Amino acid sequence: MWTEKLKDHKIILASGSPRRKQFFKEMGLDFEIRLKPVDEVHPPSLKAGEISDYLAKLKASAFDGSLKPKEILITSDTVVWHNNTSLAKASSKQEAYNMLQQLSGDWHKVITSVCFTTKEKQLIKNSTTEVKFKELTKEEIYYYIDSYSPFDKAGAYGIQEWIGLIGIEQIQGSYTNVVGLPTQMVYETLINMAR
Repeated sequence: MWTEKLKDHKIILASGSPRRKQFFKEMGLDFEIRLKPVDEVHPPSLKAGEISDYLAKLKASAFDGSLKPKEILITSDTVVWHNNTSLAKASSKQEAYNMLQQLSGDWHKVITSVCFTTKEKQLIKNSTTEVKFKELTKEEIYYYIDSYSPFDKAGAYGIQEWIGLIGIEQIQGSYTNVVGLPTQMVYETLINMAR
């Protein structure tokens, strides 16, 4: 079993995301969750994957000096990029509506950066998936916002939820990346790090 290769390592997931936690469980990884507060602010000059790379590294910096040998810290960040703008988490119903209205009938990019940090080194990788929404009606958008919890998700939607089931026409790239973690990339990287 591939997890045997990692048995001498301790994997630390620094994320409160239930989706990332579930992926780690489903991948058969033995891990623990450690959270440290970080003010997720990035320089305004950054674009697309530069933003998620910066924030994933920033989250790792909160653990500087605290990692032990054989510990692998995983931090990540997801950005929804549309019309040269980053759509972060919505802070209100109106903001969520505006975001979904922007994404309606158009393509956007979902970029997740994953930072792998050990006592000795740091590696950052990102994955980009292109997603196309159908033309969403006002009723569909409000139904989704009222029935689900889009406020903890970049771009104000979860592809695995109702809006994704009825609204996503096409997807190019990793599906799990849009949910919040490019699992295949994480798997390959962890295997290589354990060698």
